[in-house]
Amino acid sequence: MEFDPTRPKWQQIADVVRHRIATGAYPPHHLVSEVQLEGEFGVTRTTVRKATAALREEGLIVTTPGMGSFVRESNERQGDD
Repeated sequence: MEFDPTRPKWQQIADVVRHRIATGAYPPHHLVSEVQLEGEFGVTRTTVRKATAALREEGLIVTTPGMGSFVRESNERQGDD
């Protein structure tokens, strides 16, 4: 992926993961691996963690300490009552 120099890399990575979730490429309960994203995009773990934090705030993923971050079921997402 070629990054847009006018936007932070973490935002662009979050956009890619958000798209993968929306299209079903990352189905519910899929592990969103920080290590895999770090290698795929050639960025630091800190950059990946900013992206996953944004996705967590949006309610798209849930992070369990010691286990990782996983895509939420759509009915578990924030704002879906």
